[in-house]
Amino acid sequence: MKNFKFLSFLLAASFFISCSKDDSSDSGSNQPPAVDNTPISGQFQKRVLVEDYTGAWCGYCPRVAYGIEKVLEQSTKVVPVAIHQQSGSGYDPYHFAGATPLKTLIDLQGYPTGKLNRMLTWSYPENSNINQVKNLALNNVGLGLALNSTVSGGNINLDVKIKFAKDYTNLKLVVYVLENNLIYDQVNYTSFYGGGSVISNFEHDNVLRDCRTNILGDAITENTTNGQTITKNFTFPIPASVSNAANLSFVAFVVDGADNKAINVRGALPNENQQFEINP
Repeated sequence: MKNFKFLSFLLAASFFISCSKDDSSDSGSNQPPAVDNTPISGQFQKRVLVEDYTGAWCGYCPRVAYGIEKVLEQSTKVVPVAIHQQSGSGYDPYHFAGATPLKTLIDLQGYPTGKLNRMLTWSYPENSNINQVKNLALNNVGLGLALNSTVSGGNINLDVKIKFAKDYTNLKLVVYVLENNLIYDQVNYTSFYGGGSVISNFEHDNVLRDCRTNILGDAITENTTNGQTITKNFTFPIPASVSNAANLSFVAFVVDGADNKAINVRGALPNENQQFEINP
């Protein structure tokens, strides 16, 4: 009997770690403080990075996917990334094996977990806390990004430009390759997407397929002072993990090396030529 109780405890603990956070809530400490968002000439528009730790096996994960959809309906300044992971017997065809250092950095406790600008937890229930994300999309930040890409002949050429309106030190750059419109059944314990224990042919979007830098960021060694513009070039074959090059997208963001928080982020489609988002 004691052995049976012990095994039951282990099974319950394992389930909590692998697919948790359905009926607990944050204390509210993750809400951003109020700021003056009046646009300042010469500063850049600030977009919000949302990293969604998820899995096709995870029945509560549709909650965050649905929350992301609701945010995108209300704001164009949100850049989502879905980081798929396997857990125990939970299989995911889009598992990103290189995520371990990032999971260690944020001390990942369970799935789903939504992180804003890398280090801030999106409060449960995410689909009801849309404003927490929108309130981080500000009008003023001291650096901006612009992505220019060409996808042709099985190869990708991506320029990531960073311009500075203030002095910075100790910065890192992260560059992701994503894929959209990946179709695979999603386990579901929620009422979203019509309910049901499995969402057949679920469309998985913004799926992380490749990271062209260290996932924690490559140090930016160039001059990062006010008025400077730097360009980082990435030329590489379309990753073997990508199913359809037509569904590619790219994400680049700059993190503060001191606290690992994303300062600004930009997403882009293939063959897009972006300009900096500077306040007039």
